[in-house]
Amino acid sequence: RRRRRGMTMGATNPISSSINSTNSNSSSKRRTRRRGKRLCDVVATAKSNDDDANKAPDPTIRTTGRTKEEEDQAFKEFLMRDMKQTFKKALKQVSSLPLAISEFGAIAGFSALGTVIEQNKSYAWYVENYPVSEDAPLFGALDFTFILNNGLDHVYTTWYFLSLLSLLAVSLAACTATKQLPVWRVAAKWKFIKKPKFLVSSKTMDERESVKDARVMDLANSLADRGYQVFLREEDQEQYLYAFKGLIGRLAPIGVHFALLLTLGGCAYSGLGGLGGSVMAPKDTSFTISDGLTRGSPLSRVPKFAKTNQVFVKDFTIDYLPSGQVSQFYSNLSILDEKGNEVDNKVISVNVPLRYGGVTMYQTDWSMSSMRVTVITKAAAEDTTNSDNSESGSSSSSSSSSSISSTSGTISDGDESSKREELVLPMANLENKGDFKGKIWGTFLPVGDNADAKENKKGISLVARDFQSVAIYDSKGAFVGVRRPSSKKPIDVDNISLIVEEISGATGLELKTDPGVPFVYAGFAGLLVTSFLSLLSHSQVWGAQKKVDGTSVVYVGGTSNRGKEEFRLEFDQVLDELPEYV
Repeated sequence: RRRRRGMTMGATNPISSSINSTNSNSSSKRRTRRRGKRLCDVVATAKSNDDDANKAPDPTIRTTGRTKEEEDQAFKEFLMRDMKQTFKKALKQVSSLPLAISEFGAIAGFSALGTVIEQNKSYAWYVENYPVSEDAPLFGALDFTFILNNGLDHVYTTWYFLSLLSLLAVSLAACTATKQLPVWRVAAKWKFIKKPKFLVSSKTMDERESVKDARVMDLANSLADRGYQVFLREEDQEQYLYAFKGLIGRLAPIGVHFALLLTLGGCAYSGLGGLGGSVMAPKDTSFTISDGLTRGSPLSRVPKFAKTNQVFVKDFTIDYLPSGQVSQFYSNLSILDEKGNEVDNKVISVNVPLRYGGVTMYQTDWSMSSMRVTVITKAAAEDTTNSDNSESGSSSSSSSSSSISSTSGTISDGDESSKREELVLPMANLENKGDFKGKIWGTFLPVGDNADAKENKKGISLVARDFQSVAIYDSKGAFVGVRRPSSKKPIDVDNISLIVEEISGATGLELKTDPGVPFVYAGFAGLLVTSFLSLLSHSQVWGAQKKVDGTSVVYVGGTSNRGKEEFRLEFDQVLDELPEYV
């Protein structure tokens, strides 16, 4: 019976076992489904509760037990909570690093265009220098129509450039508020760590160690010698230490953002409140300062003194290299007040401007304004018939243009009389006109009688590329020769003798007012300093001294945000210096 009972108890029926296993599996599945259903119900209930919590209260439905004032207050709280969540999400989006990099790239691209394309020139200048042709830059697209229609002639004051500056400023401010300030708050808060296990086993510690027969006070002295700020606390005959250095490295990134914001603000202030323009002023002439300033935006204001004070060009000279190329050009400028008194004077050149009352005058260009020549007409004293052509040429030269001034006289020499006449001929810029290429100026001296000069425009052409030489062509267009203004040597052309006395130049000045320049300079200075300080490592060290089996043990842990290898070497040196007490 025992054997049977034992067999009955110990034997296993395959069929029954399979049935039992099937039943157990089915029951377990049912339990799993019920458990899963309950879990789904719990999740659904929790989700519905969350949805109900985030759902705006309906002002038209009054919950039992709540007054109208309570319902209104609940609705206001929901609106404030929803606005805060939306604001946090928006800050997170605009403070992203890829967005800031794309903004920097776009600003740099438009700044490069503003450097390549001359800014704030006249409409005629862009038509002349950027004509519509297949040879225009960017596969023929960068012509004057494209430049003017897209505001590339004043890039730095366009709405899209200022919008990019504003968006970058918002991104920097959002990054400072959401990332840099919290990091600074965490770094500025310090506390003692009292659990040795955390010091020797925490993954947040870059370096960790336990030292027997040592004291925290010796650790504090060693860290203080290396520039750490050390704090000690003693509780229940146990000592704790916290030390740090380089905390300014955590604050410096906030300074970098502030310096960038200051720079962007200065750029926007200069673009919106600044004035600019250019003037080509001949020697011995003057112009009112406001004539060279144009408003960049409705926010810009012309200084009061600029409407009355004038700039007088005393002199304009050019220095040449031995090869004949221009080395440097100088302008002697005087500032005259409303009474004509000189209040300032300076000789300016490229990169050496004149600054007066917030207006900066740069030397940017030069031109030729006029040419002074002497015309000598020779005639026989007894035979006046054969000298009609030369006489008529001389008279027509003096009366052909109202802009030509002359002084004349008669010199007797034996049986001949010479008529000498000094003329000032205005010069025109011939650059890119006809077959002329590069900088070149020319003037025209009419010859013959008045009718002939008007109808056929017969005369002598004088062409110059610089102040050192003048090429002379006769009335038929044939080349006659070259003369230097300083040589005073006459040249015979069309029955007259011509002497080139002098070429008067004109200085090209660019006038600007940049009210945001001090802010830009301050921003750049702050950027240099804070960028250097942000490279400093912020190192922290914690220590705890406890008694273990009657032995004093010091547990030490430390971390650093950068310079990991230097911090490890310093940490090892500090521990090696700790004395042992037996």
